[in-house]
Amino acid sequence: MQLQKDTRNISMMMDFYEMTMANGYFNNGDEDKVAVFDVFFRKNPDGAGFSIFAGLEQVMEYLENFHFDPQDIEYFRERKLFSEEFLNYLKDYRFRGDIYAVPEGTIIYPNTPIVTVVAPLIDAQLIETALLLQINHQSLIATKTNRIVRAAAGKAVSDFGARRAHNVDAAVYGARAAYIGGAVSTATVLAGQMFGIPVSGTMAHSWVMFYDSEFEAFKKYALNYPDTTVLLVDTYDVLRSGVPNAIRVAHEVLEPMGKRLKGIRLDSGDLAYLSKEARKMLDAAGLEDCTIAASNSLDEFTLRSLNNQGARIDGFGVGERLITSASNPVFGAVYKISAVKEGEVYEPKIKVSETPDKITNPGLKKLYRVYNSDGMAIADYITLAEETPDFEGRVEYVDGVASWRRGVYKNCSFKELQIPVFKAGKCVCVRPSIEEIRDYVKRQLETEIWIEEQRFENPHPHYYNLSPALHELKMKMLSEY
Repeated sequence: MQLQKDTRNISMMMDFYEMTMANGYFNNGDEDKVAVFDVFFRKNPDGAGFSIFAGLEQVMEYLENFHFDPQDIEYFRERKLFSEEFLNYLKDYRFRGDIYAVPEGTIIYPNTPIVTVVAPLIDAQLIETALLLQINHQSLIATKTNRIVRAAAGKAVSDFGARRAHNVDAAVYGARAAYIGGAVSTATVLAGQMFGIPVSGTMAHSWVMFYDSEFEAFKKYALNYPDTTVLLVDTYDVLRSGVPNAIRVAHEVLEPMGKRLKGIRLDSGDLAYLSKEARKMLDAAGLEDCTIAASNSLDEFTLRSLNNQGARIDGFGVGERLITSASNPVFGAVYKISAVKEGEVYEPKIKVSETPDKITNPGLKKLYRVYNSDGMAIADYITLAEETPDFEGRVEYVDGVASWRRGVYKNCSFKELQIPVFKAGKCVCVRPSIEEIRDYVKRQLETEIWIEEQRFENPHPHYYNLSPALHELKMKMLSEY
């Protein structure tokens, strides 16, 4: 058995059926037939009004490096399922297709194509799992983090989740997604090193417990880090020991050095009560500028409750419920074929199900965001790729959920959301920095997305509409089936 190492070939991150199908397509002579696949999701997590698209950077890295090493091919040979011709084909294999996607950080909604793959059938099939796992994981964590950040109401949120993440990659890429979603820093050093995310952290209870007294522990820490002293005050007793010893260190150790105590942290107990009492004690000691941070199994619901109780907390360290999205740990993006190219024409394909939500939108499509005259996003509009809507005139639509509801967009502007990411296997887009992606999320929520869609309970649904031509095609194909 080969152990996981840093040199692992991520191209092998696939479901086995992708290889059996690829082998079958090759043996049938269909490997170069072009197919269209859409990535979309059916439901916002946590009953939210929107989600945040994240993970595209890792998708691009994956596609650029897609290959099979000799040991990979030998592994497949040992399975005794694949033709030798197919295995030889894999030796020089590289991704050859086109990718269109909404920019990373885009606010996204259910049932709309966030990524479209137009590629030879084998290429499109082999990348399915890796594409979905990057998008599903990071979109989930970015969305969850943004809920927590909005619940914090302007107070800083830091990612403290690595030790409760599901593995190393989940911690590292979860920290990346959390920063995109609005966290100000991470405690995960590798994520800070890889992505340039600010890192933060002070001490654990073990530091305090190692020394003979809490005061000695605080003093030694302050002497090591006089400019950034934040003391964990709940190891023994917050109000009778922790805060008094922190105040003593501020006066006896830091002030003679010309320094100020930067903050204290609470990690257990009644955070609302303790923070209010600690604030009184700090202020009475002349430490009005000393901040109070809190951690301990926090999420958006506990943060809102703390704020509603008047807690005197200036920042939050959020761990397990952020990095695992504990309240709703599955994003649910799927990857479905929507067309196959026959000659110069894309023949539409549709998945039919007794579950209406699982019926797909057929064909090669375009996705537009519709804005009213005030610049607010009022709907997402999907058309067939060959359509050329008259955006200066009347633009008709059919509701994507309630098909009996039809209407006309008036005095609206339209923005095509998907951009070319890969063409013929080569990356063709400018890659934004993580700061630019983060700012893009913030800007959309402040200027384009209705506050009613940002509610935690019963958010207003974002309208999802089809062009009449797409709707007619979908109904025709359903009736035929």
